[in-house]
Amino acid sequence: MKTKDVIFELRSRKGLSQDELAAKILVTRQAVSRWENGETVPNTETLKLLSKEFNVSINTLLGAPRQLRCQCCGMPLEDDIIGRDSDGSLNEEYCKWCYADGTFTYSSMEDLIDVCVQHMVNENFTEEQARSYMKALLPTLDYWKRYEELSDNGQFEDFKKKLIKEINELHIEGMPEIKKLNALVGRFVNLAYRLPGGEDVKFLDDETTYLGNQLESEYGGDRVFGVLANMDFIMISTYEKDGTAPELILFKKR
Repeated sequence: MKTKDVIFELRSRKGLSQDELAAKILVTRQAVSRWENGETVPNTETLKLLSKEFNVSINTLLGAPRQLRCQCCGMPLEDDIIGRDSDGSLNEEYCKWCYADGTFTYSSMEDLIDVCVQHMVNENFTEEQARSYMKALLPTLDYWKRYEELSDNGQFEDFKKKLIKEINELHIEGMPEIKKLNALVGRFVNLAYRLPGGEDVKFLDDETTYLGNQLESEYGGDRVFGVLANMDFIMISTYEKDGTAPELILFKKR
């Protein structure tokens, strides 16, 4: 699609008139009309405003002329898994698992490889092949090439260690000691919990990246523990291994 068609489709989908869109991004209605007629293309600053308004990447607004790829893990990027800067704007260099709210979530190649390999292994791709592929790929990506420049000197790792200590000090019965916290995108872990009144409620934001892990119960059985946390809270639940029948054990504000 061309930029003119993309803007028209996004505006129409959101139910905005040209006047209403113009007011939101501080341009004239005539400017919007010229974009949609293909006479002009928004400048860089206006593209950033359109990106925020429509919650899509600038790449999408321009008709997706390039294939975006996370410069930390190498994953192909679609708009719904692109990471965000601290001001909420999309950062087209990284995925939500590697970069959230302006913070990089991995400072160790080995930790990232361990997480990625779990999702890559299948009947046609062994763990050894997946690990070898990631070891060759990561050093070619911008984040790892510029690690000294881009990293936070271990501040986020220190935060994770503090969080892990807090979680383990809760001494949840049957839950083994947690050793790692991985980046988890809300919509993949936002389970609906049944309240006493019968209402099903979700507590997370689908678009936010959290830290968490899944742990086998020390007592065995089909249920597992799910741990989720961020700067504001710690949440621990149990559920069947397929994510069904969740029960909230603890929700603690930090």
